[in-house]
Amino acid sequence: MRIGLISPYDFAYPGGVTKHITNLSGKLQELGHRTLIIAPLSHNGVVPPPELIPLSCAIVPVRYNGSQARLCLSPFMRQAVRRILRQYPFDVIHLHEPANPTLPRVVLQEVAKLAPETVIVGTFHAYRESYRLSDLEQLLHYAYRTFSRNLAVRLDGRIAVSSLAQEHASRVFPGSYRVIPNGVDVNLFGDTRIVPLPEFRDGLNILFVGRLEARKGVHYLLEAFARVKNVLPQTRLLVVGPHSARGIRSLQSLLRSWGLRDVHFLGYLSEKDLARCYRTAQVLCAPSLGSESFGVVLLEAMAAGLPIVASDIAGYRAIVRHQEEGYLVPPGDGEAIADALITLLRQPELRRSIAARGRITAARYAWDRIAADVLSFYTALYAEKRAQHHKFYQASLLGISQRIEQVN
Repeated sequence: MRIGLISPYDFAYPGGVTKHITNLSGKLQELGHRTLIIAPLSHNGVVPPPELIPLSCAIVPVRYNGSQARLCLSPFMRQAVRRILRQYPFDVIHLHEPANPTLPRVVLQEVAKLAPETVIVGTFHAYRESYRLSDLEQLLHYAYRTFSRNLAVRLDGRIAVSSLAQEHASRVFPGSYRVIPNGVDVNLFGDTRIVPLPEFRDGLNILFVGRLEARKGVHYLLEAFARVKNVLPQTRLLVVGPHSARGIRSLQSLLRSWGLRDVHFLGYLSEKDLARCYRTAQVLCAPSLGSESFGVVLLEAMAAGLPIVASDIAGYRAIVRHQEEGYLVPPGDGEAIADALITLLRQPELRRSIAARGRITAARYAWDRIAADVLSFYTALYAEKRAQHHKFYQASLLGISQRIEQVN
C-alpha cells in the first residue's frame, strides 16, 4: 500500500503525535508498505525522517489544552497539498488529529475532490475534561462541532488511541471508532544492553519526561522532591524534555529560593539517549494534573523496567494499576507523591517485582502489534471502499446501457 501520514504539528518539535507517526511509519515500512509523512517543518537542527515531505509555511505557536501546539498557518498550504496529492497517488491517507482546522482539514477536503477512491482514516489523540473548558471555549467548541459535521462523513474510518480520546472526539465527530492505542518501542527501551549515563550512576535517580507545562504537574514534583531529599539525601531528579530557556530559568530560580539541589535539566534527548535515562533511573514520576488521553512515557518506563509514580487520572489509570505497575496518587498532592517515591526508592525488591509486571504490560503495546492492528484496519476499509466503487461503476454502466437502448 501507498500510505500518507498527516500531522498538523511542527515535526521539528517532539511530541506524542510526532513520535506515534514516526514509529507507525517505520513499522509499516518494515511490513513492506510505502509511507510518506506530510507535516509542517521548521528549522531547529532536528533531522526529520527521510520519508517526510515538509511543508514550508508560517508556523505559529497556539495555546490549547494547557499546552502549546506549533501549527502551519499559510495561504499557500492548499496549493502545496494539491501538488503533493497529484504527485503521490495514495491508497490510504491517515490524518492524525483530523478535527484540527489546519493541515488535516485541508488534506481531507482536497483528497475528497482529487482522489475520492482513496481511503481516509482519522486518528484522534487528544482528550480534555469538559469541566476544564471556559464558557468561551465551550461556545467555540459548539460552533466548530456544527461546522465540522460535513467533514466527518468523509472519514472512511476513525481510530482513537484510548476510550477517553474516543469520548472526546465523539463530541465533534460522532460515529463508530476503533480503539487502537499508542505503541512503545519495546526493543529499544527494553534493551538490557543499554549503558546508563555514567555521571548519574551513583545514588538514586527519579526521572521526569515531559514539557515544563503547568498541566504536567512539575511544581508538585519539585515539592515532593524536596521532601524526598530530607529522607534520602542521595537522590537526584532528572528532568527530560523540550524545555525553553525561560521555563528552566523560572524553575531554577524557584529551586534556589528553596535551597534545593540535585535537579538536572537535560533538555530534549534523542530516543537512544532517552532510553539511557530510563536505564539510569530507579523510578519514573508522571505528576500530570489531567487532560491526558494516554501515557506513552508510562509505557516507555515499563518497557525499561522502571516502576512508576503517576497521578490517579483517567488517562493513566487505563495503563497503570495501583501497586501493580506502579503507584497512583492524587493529582497535585506533593506529600502523596513524595511518600510513594520514598517507598519505592527504599525497597529494591519491590521495584524489581513491579518492574517485572510492567514489562509484561508494555509488551501488549509493542509497535509490532499496534502497527499490525492499524494495517488490518486499513485493509478492511480499502476492500470495502473498492467494493463500493465497483458497485457504483457497475450501476453507472448499467444506466448508460439502458439509456442507449432507449435511444435506439
